[in-house]
Amino acid sequence: MMPNMTAGDHAAVEESFLVAVKGSLAAIIALAVLGAASSVIPFIAIVELARTLLPAIDGASVDAGRVWAIVLVAVVALVVSFGAAFLSGVVGHFADAELQHSLRRRIIRHLQRLPLGWFDRRSSGSVRKLVENDVVALHQLVAHSIQDVLTAITVPAISIVYLFVVDWRMALAALVPLVLIFLLYPLMMRGAGEKYIQYDAATQALSGATVEFVQGIAVVKRFGQVGRSHRRYRDATGEYSRFVGEWTRETAVVFTIVELIASPIVVLAWLLVAGVWLVANAGASPVDVLPGLLLGLGLTAPLMKLGASGQFLRNATKAQQSLTEFFALPSVTPPDAPQTPQGHDVDFEDAAFSYDGEHRVLHEVAASCAPGTVTALVGASGSGKSTLAKLVPRFYDVDAGEVGIGGADVRQVASAELYRQVGFVFQDVQLLRASLRDNIRLTRPDASDEEVEAAARAAQIHDRIVRFEHGYDAVVGEDANLSGGEAQRVTIARALLADAPILVLDEATAFADPDSEAAIQLALSTLAADRTVLVIAHRLHTIAGADQILVLDAGRIIERGTHAELLAGGGRFAQMWADYQANHARSLPEGVQS
Repeated sequence: MMPNMTAGDHAAVEESFLVAVKGSLAAIIALAVLGAASSVIPFIAIVELARTLLPAIDGASVDAGRVWAIVLVAVVALVVSFGAAFLSGVVGHFADAELQHSLRRRIIRHLQRLPLGWFDRRSSGSVRKLVENDVVALHQLVAHSIQDVLTAITVPAISIVYLFVVDWRMALAALVPLVLIFLLYPLMMRGAGEKYIQYDAATQALSGATVEFVQGIAVVKRFGQVGRSHRRYRDATGEYSRFVGEWTRETAVVFTIVELIASPIVVLAWLLVAGVWLVANAGASPVDVLPGLLLGLGLTAPLMKLGASGQFLRNATKAQQSLTEFFALPSVTPPDAPQTPQGHDVDFEDAAFSYDGEHRVLHEVAASCAPGTVTALVGASGSGKSTLAKLVPRFYDVDAGEVGIGGADVRQVASAELYRQVGFVFQDVQLLRASLRDNIRLTRPDASDEEVEAAARAAQIHDRIVRFEHGYDAVVGEDANLSGGEAQRVTIARALLADAPILVLDEATAFADPDSEAAIQLALSTLAADRTVLVIAHRLHTIAGADQILVLDAGRIIERGTHAELLAGGGRFAQMWADYQANHARSLPEGVQS
């Protein structure tokens, strides 16, 4: 179980990963405001020059000192504007680089400390999104969006104030497009909060499906399963396209109207109409209209840019929330006084567990697994067999009771020692895009080639490996395409090389054809010698020779014994065996039926 986070946890974590660029953020804000304010001054200077020079047409005198002062102010403001904008961008990108570097290092460090169960319940796409997409979303915030938002606020604010000082009537006319945009904006953003959540989920599903499809394409093409593998990717793509299309249709009309109102041609046309009317009917002079034409034309453009920046801000806010929640996840707590297991037995002492802290999936499970024996866990889907097995390598910690190895509570065993004692082979086989030798050697990088080959022989995969052109140097996914059963045996070889005295095998023959099953069973026989083996399988004939079978239902052990004892008992396992034999009698090879 993982404890819930408090508001204080969120605030503390958020503060901790933004503190590295706090000084830079302050500089960015100051420079952005300075640059935005300075960018308006040249336009105001043009208006003031016109107000100073145009009366000279009627013979009025010109104050040359005032003219040169205005020109000087405009030039200085222009230089300051460009300089501030440049420095703001430079500081922003340096701050962004620092933030991304520190965040990715922190993410990797935290990933290394998380319980393995966290990864077990998440797709590779969701982890990739966290490391890449969420960090990049903060890039937009630090390097671009802050400047865009401050510009979109500062420029219109200064312009409107100046327009009201010069002529309040043209100021009101210039405000009309802004008011219309603000009135339509809520319609355009209606339901956006929920839509962004759905968009994030669709994006995450598409990312996960893409990663899995690309990672497995070589193998599925080799074995003619492209259609099946492609289906999940196609469904995710279709759902993403459907959602984006639906959202676009809902907002297209209002968005088009807003774009039209904000377009420079429409704004200029409106201001010209208003200006002509004021000159013709309200006694305004052309000089009074000029400020509205120059500054009013630039009021809507920053707001439209603010719309795009608003999207980046929402993405950054969502990413910040995801990162905050991630960093607040509790890591595996190292024991204060580490214990060393004395033996290879595994004991479950009234073990209880829940994923959410409320709804238990295991209830007071009590069982012992002696060294040198194979214990099989069977049961219907959702019975708790996989969860129970994953308590041994501490994928999760129990809510109550205890899981022990060699007389030591696994929570009191240091992680390095625990993984020396416990090896595991997953249902979802994970092989690196590296040589077969390096894949097997992953658990023991210092192992010799002879030790790697010995492990492969014991796992019944050596003969297959040497048939590849480059043998053990063949790269998975390039010149080494493995079936599911073959990949499973590579992971068994990896576990054998680690020489862990306790092994957890989750669905060890889930991807195997009958020939591979026989090879895997032979490999398991080798594994069991002087080791404690905990194996889970839906294919009941593969565990008929287990020393002990535990039958689970709704998180409780309801039967236990050997295959023969359970059949003789006529209980749940006997019924499962009868159903299994009836369903698989025709598909099983003759040598494996009983």
